[in-house]
Amino acid sequence: MSDPIRVLLVDDEPLARRGLSLRLAGQDDVEIVGEAGDGEAALEQVKSLAPDLMFLDVQMPGLDGFQTLKAIPASRMPLVVFVTAFDHYAIRAFENSAVDYLLKPVDEERLAQALDRVREQRREREAGEHCDQLLRLLGEVAGRPDLTLEQALEGEVAAGQSTAATQRLTIKDGSRIIRVPFNDIRWIDAAGDYMCVHTSNETHVLRSTMAALEKQLTDPRFQRVHRSTIVNVERVREMRPHINGEYFLTLDCGQELKLSRSYRDRLPALKA
Repeated sequence: MSDPIRVLLVDDEPLARRGLSLRLAGQDDVEIVGEAGDGEAALEQVKSLAPDLMFLDVQMPGLDGFQTLKAIPASRMPLVVFVTAFDHYAIRAFENSAVDYLLKPVDEERLAQALDRVREQRREREAGEHCDQLLRLLGEVAGRPDLTLEQALEGEVAAGQSTAATQRLTIKDGSRIIRVPFNDIRWIDAAGDYMCVHTSNETHVLRSTMAALEKQLTDPRFQRVHRSTIVNVERVREMRPHINGEYFLTLDCGQELKLSRSYRDRLPALKA
């Protein structure tokens, strides 16, 4: 059985803290380790108690909930559930990486949902920390302190660079780690802060940038053809001119992608 979730309650209203404390008392895996009535006190409690989870009021005298959160060092940051009387704070709560937010008075069902999200994120965080520990150990053994997850999974420590046939793109999907063979990737495009990796059978979505993916896709098959698109050139079956020096690329699956003029030099083999 895992250790209990150590909780810090932060609210300037004693009755609000009391009500939340009573509701949490029925959770076998929750332990309330401290309470704070303002942001300054919360910062001290986070430093001294190192809680796993903080229920944080948004509106407080002095430092409000958002200011309090910004003052906590990343190395000490607990999981956070914002507590507020106004639902218009919800968007800001998620922008500040909160697990969830609760409206006052706190509803039993919503509290249960928030705790389920906390448990899931805690499992993911613990899995990530375990992975970091393993990487540090592998790096020490191999004399590679900068060893990355992708390099470890590709076996570069023991066998050097992977061959073109065995290279894979490592994607973290929640608590899962998926290894997608380079051969299966048709194209990659951007969707806001996320990247969509289109393969022969499905599409994987991950939070990343084009620049970061370009560094992982070291195989020359993968070329940038647009500011928001990378293509596997082996999948290109046809190239036809458009306007202003642009082209349309047709892939083996029928998908059409635009090759912008500024990226034409990336595809010398396909230039007209």
